[in-house]
Amino acid sequence: QVQLVESGGGLVQPGGSLRLSCAASGFAFSSYPMSWYRQAPGKERELLTTITPGGYITNYADSVKGRFTISRDNAKNTVYLQMNSLKPEDTAIYYCHVRRYSVNYWGQGTQVTISS
Repeated sequence: QVQLVESGGGLVQPGGSLRLSCAASGFAFSSYPMSWYRQAPGKERELLTTITPGGYITNYADSVKGRFTISRDNAKNTVYLQMNSLKPEDTAIYYCHVRRYSVNYWGQGTQVTISS
């Protein structure tokens, strides 16, 4: 079955960087667009960015544009999110996502906390 496992979250000071990873299994990873979302306490889940199977990036949310970069390694069935210049408002649980046969799949999420 489809599995998405995020990792790489943690506690970072403002201005710092983190690299999140999402290891995928149970489907033909190289054939599907992959996305990163986040959800902060009391807020709705927010789409951050999406990457096509061929590596084309279709969008970045205005809140992360210029600071976050999505990438993928189809040989490793992994999608990444490089996050730079982190701000306290980036504190959230970060999820990777794939939509397959009209079904949305999410990982368990990884907590990112930005605080001094």
